[in-house]
Amino acid sequence: MPEILDEATNLESHTVGIYRTSATVKGGRRFSFGALVVVGDRRGRVGYGYAKSPEVPLAIEKAQKQARRSLTTIKMAGSTFPHEVEGRYCSSKVRLIPASPGTGVVAGGTVRAVLEMAGITDCLSKCYGSTGKLNTVKAIFNGLEQIRTREEIADLRGVEIATTDIEQRIERGRRFMPVRTEGEKMKAPVNTIGQDRQRGGRGGRGGPRGGRGRGPAESSSTDASIPAESSDSSSNES
Repeated sequence: MPEILDEATNLESHTVGIYRTSATVKGGRRFSFGALVVVGDRRGRVGYGYAKSPEVPLAIEKAQKQARRSLTTIKMAGSTFPHEVEGRYCSSKVRLIPASPGTGVVAGGTVRAVLEMAGITDCLSKCYGSTGKLNTVKAIFNGLEQIRTREEIADLRGVEIATTDIEQRIERGRRFMPVRTEGEKMKAPVNTIGQDRQRGGRGGRGGPRGGRGRGPAESSSTDASIPAESSDSSSNES
């Protein structure tokens, strides 16, 4: 679960991995822990840090401080990337592909952690080569550094660039997204099954039908016949 670091800047921290290493010494084995942490505000700023310590909490704290010092601002087109990009680091290669609104983040745990902390909600991804967490994170940031907006590319080339294919796909996808309306929210349906039944309506004791399984007419007739039968039986006995 993400951890809130600073409420003023909305910085959140997500621990991607914990590593344990040991060194054999004269007295036994000495353990050391490493922590890989990603920090972001979900609004375009993201950074990562890797630190070691003899204890896990101290390693995470050191990694968070390093990640906050290495925050970078990525360029976004709505909730995705302006164009497809591919980042590399050593033998790890990550390809990031923009997607239409509503697609979601189609990625593994490591790539998903970085993109969600950056604020990307619609993206496709594919990893090639080594899938180690540390090298994969470095490959992702290598790809994020290569992203350029349409205005920057137009200034570099000295030409005017019309709407790109990605922007057209984003605009088409927004037509199918639900529109948020302000005002009073629609009330949820209320279950009214069984509320119209009266207590003791069917054979209940004390209900309108009187006794169990008998109506008012039947109960009165049987009650009226009881004294007559008792009088006949008493006369016969006498």
